[in-house]
Amino acid sequence: MYLRPDSQSVYDVAQVCLNGHVTNGFSRSSPEFNETFCSNCGERTITVCPACNHAIRGQIAGSMIVSFPAPSFCHNCGEAYPWTARSLTAARELAEELENLGTEEKQILSKSLDDLVRDTPKTSVALVRFKNIMRKAGGLAAEQLKSTLREIATESVKRALFPGV
Repeated sequence: MYLRPDSQSVYDVAQVCLNGHVTNGFSRSSPEFNETFCSNCGERTITVCPACNHAIRGQIAGSMIVSFPAPSFCHNCGEAYPWTARSLTAARELAEELENLGTEEKQILSKSLDDLVRDTPKTSVALVRFKNIMRKAGGLAAEQLKSTLREIATESVKRALFPGV
């Protein structure tokens, strides 16, 4: 466990697989539940940010919350965790597969993805661009892109794109 200096709250360390499945939100206080490889997908698990080697923030000590989502970005260095980076790569690849779009629209869509997974001043612009382009796109790739985005988008983007979810 480590102490977060700004709020004096104690967090445990999360163990997450490289695909984003949380295997243990309490990896230090309950190591008996740790998994070397994910039981959902078989991918290797980590407890520290690969970019800065800082512990992945886990659940608050003593918390009774059953479900704990994997964080998207490291709170220490700001880098995307591997599962976020992989999902963004997949989303960009899906954007390239959209048949009804021109090269420029695909590039705009690809650039907008970064602002849909983090709250920035450009998130609302990215949201409008995404909605406009997706109206034109259609097809299986568009549905898969929306599905991928549903997993990694910020909560405000999820509410705007997927009401009632």
